[in-house]
Amino acid sequence: MSNSSPEGGQAIRLDSLSAQQLSQLKKQLDGELEHLTTSYQSLVRAQAKFRDCLKSISTGLTSQKPDTQILVPLTSSLYVPGKLADVEKVIVDVGTGFYVEKTTSDATKFYETKVEELGANLKDLGKIVEGKEGNVRVIEDALRQKVMSGQNAQAGAEKEGT
Repeated sequence: MSNSSPEGGQAIRLDSLSAQQLSQLKKQLDGELEHLTTSYQSLVRAQAKFRDCLKSISTGLTSQKPDTQILVPLTSSLYVPGKLADVEKVIVDVGTGFYVEKTTSDATKFYETKVEELGANLKDLGKIVEGKEGNVRVIEDALRQKVMSGQNAQAGAEKEGT
């Protein structure tokens, strides 16, 4: 019985490991799986924010005229009143606190590209998570077999002793 990770990790003969080593390996994989799952959820949230930006451009600007009263978000729960100065240009957060002025069509392309990139990353990360989950199941099975064989050997020794 052996196990190799989908990203080309080394193979381990699970039947050569002790129950304690299998337990430690499972604990390590559980930690990796938790980290990957958290990363996956963060990517999903980022993709949703980019989709919201696309929606804001398509529904919030195209139907408006300059000098329209709007609420400008300062935080997720704090908005201030403002006036729409230009419906053809927007300020886009390109990351790490940098903002760039773009036309609405360029901003739309930017956000669509981000959504697609994150979709590809999510697909790749999903495959890795599935592989890790499979590895955890294999290790759990090997650990279960190791514990049961140890119990059976102990029971057989007790019968011979009586």
